[in-house]
Amino acid sequence: MTGIYNPLLVCLSLVVAFLASYTAVEVSGGLNALASAKRRPLWLVGGAVSMGVGIWSMHFIGMLAFSLPIQVGYDFSTTAASLFLAIGVSLIALATASRGVLSYRRLCVAGTIMGLGVAAMHFTGMHAMQMSPAIEYTIWKVALSVGVAIAASMAALWLAFTLRASDLENLVVKRLGAAVIMAVAITGMHYLGMSAANFAAGSLCLSGGKLDANWLALVVTATSFTVLVGTLALLGFHTSSLSISLRRANRQLHYLGTHDALTNLPNRQQLSLHIAQAVDECARRASPFAVLFIDLDGFKSINDSLGHGVGDDLLQVCAERLRQDLRHTDMVARLGGDEFVIVVENVAEVSSAVAVANGVLQRLSQEIVVNGLPLRVSASIGIAFYPRDGGNVDELLHSADAAMYAAKQSGRNTFRVFEPQMNHTALKSLVLQRDLHRALSDGQLSMSFQPKFSVASQSVTGVEALIRWRHPELGEIPPLEFIPIAERSGLIVEIGDWVLQEVCRNIAVWDAQGLPAICVAVNLSPIQFSVPDLVARIDALIGAAGVDPCRLMFEITETTAMQNIEKTSRTIEALQSRGYTVAIDDFGTGYSSLGYLQRFRFDQIKIDGSFMRDLDDGGQRGSALLSAVVTLARALQIEVVAEGVETESQFRTLGELACDQVQGFLLSRPLPAAEFLAFLRCAADRIVATERACATPTA
Repeated sequence: MTGIYNPLLVCLSLVVAFLASYTAVEVSGGLNALASAKRRPLWLVGGAVSMGVGIWSMHFIGMLAFSLPIQVGYDFSTTAASLFLAIGVSLIALATASRGVLSYRRLCVAGTIMGLGVAAMHFTGMHAMQMSPAIEYTIWKVALSVGVAIAASMAALWLAFTLRASDLENLVVKRLGAAVIMAVAITGMHYLGMSAANFAAGSLCLSGGKLDANWLALVVTATSFTVLVGTLALLGFHTSSLSISLRRANRQLHYLGTHDALTNLPNRQQLSLHIAQAVDECARRASPFAVLFIDLDGFKSINDSLGHGVGDDLLQVCAERLRQDLRHTDMVARLGGDEFVIVVENVAEVSSAVAVANGVLQRLSQEIVVNGLPLRVSASIGIAFYPRDGGNVDELLHSADAAMYAAKQSGRNTFRVFEPQMNHTALKSLVLQRDLHRALSDGQLSMSFQPKFSVASQSVTGVEALIRWRHPELGEIPPLEFIPIAERSGLIVEIGDWVLQEVCRNIAVWDAQGLPAICVAVNLSPIQFSVPDLVARIDALIGAAGVDPCRLMFEITETTAMQNIEKTSRTIEALQSRGYTVAIDDFGTGYSSLGYLQRFRFDQIKIDGSFMRDLDDGGQRGSALLSAVVTLARALQIEVVAEGVETESQFRTLGELACDQVQGFLLSRPLPAAEFLAFLRCAADRIVATERACATPTA
């Protein structure tokens, strides 16, 4: 028994195969672009159902296109089973084509499984006719159809995987072409499988009364078109939403690429672009502009002692204050760390930029409360003008940076306008910063010692350790010049460790020669004092040297002490509990509150040398401070040391005020280690001679 094909239904099956193939490629691409891992399984199952219905519909429309001279129907359960087979192989196909790397082995395994599944779906659908006698198949045609199914499946998987990326050129055209190739392969497999079926003469269809073929053709066609077109529409909506999301993400990425994540200020890249545009604008309209380079004073100490969280909050507040009172044409940007830049356009006179700098200094100097902690920072500002101080971005920033460095050298919390000689200063700073790393290893650093004397007996009561640096080319570099560089570069902690080791080594030399056991004072910089393991670090160094802790005194400034009052109190108590003594240095130049002396419980107060000059001038400021400090110190059992004593009149006045100790050029300058050793021997000899004279009975 032979049948004939309905050309209209054959064409319809080809169209459905094309829609199913195109849907497969689109779903694969949609799954690849899907960002949410939670939504992926839902899309995968939905796509598999849509693709499976399409493939199954194509096969059944192709079967319905084949007309036999008898009434034909289909068993419901067997037909449903073929549909589930189509959905299952579609799930395998989409899962394979939408993720991972499609290796040759993976392609072969997945393609074989899919091809066998498609063939099984086809012959299961044929079996739903329940012919009597059963359909006989030409084996070689069956094998050939299965081979075509596997080859078609591999080709479909490869095409879907290759075209899943959304950034390919002419993507839609390529996907349409791939869908045509896949549709021809699928329909070819189907009609090859149909040709393998042989119907015996007088055959009957036992399912003829179950599912009517005409009704089934209508339902299958309507269902397949609805599912496939609906899926493509949904994919189109998803692609549109994805496109919007991508545009939004691109805008966000562009913003993140041009702005600082912490402060939301423009970053260096955006700043450079803005300055370059201002340069072009100035060339056209002759409108000069100014660049203000801002560096926060004291930020590193706060950041290291209180933590990066507090430091970040502080930077955000400072950034907000920098934004205030700026014109809409001006820009404030963050370069990184605690460095900011303000570009002030249309600056006809220097005074306009100076006014902006003064406003910045005033706003930043106001108290900032972070996590309940009252904090204060200041700023050093350098100002450069275009075109006077630079013709491009790099030159302007370099000039403004050099002026900022000059502001720091001038005492901080101020501004400086760029001058050509500042380049030399800035260049020297860079040279010193580079060479300071080698100074330790090359033995360029050394120690000097300046004695402290009793006002009553003028005998040596202690000594202060002072670091010196002899540069091989530049000669002696003053500590006030290289210590700030060491602090900014972070090398100050390593240098501080070296100082302690050298002090311990010299103490061992003095003790070995039987010299008096004097106490050595060592200065701690704000950066050192903020190191979390400061006390343990000191203990390890002193313990390794075998020096008694009572031989060491640590000096900190008022400003350092006030950075974090609670932490300062804990650190001082920890040092004193281990046997060290602690002094406050440069007293009177910082917060100058006598109440802090009781809170911090220092062992010694060192009055700043600036008050000594007031004693010579007959002024009351130095005398009043000394008198108040000595009175309070007596009550608190704290020693008072006057620094910078250079004249006899200063020394006499200090004696009248009952000051305990003095230090200064009048009695001794800082001495290199070898000279101080000789000085200490002479002092010891004088002490012994005096004791012997006192012990000799008079005639």
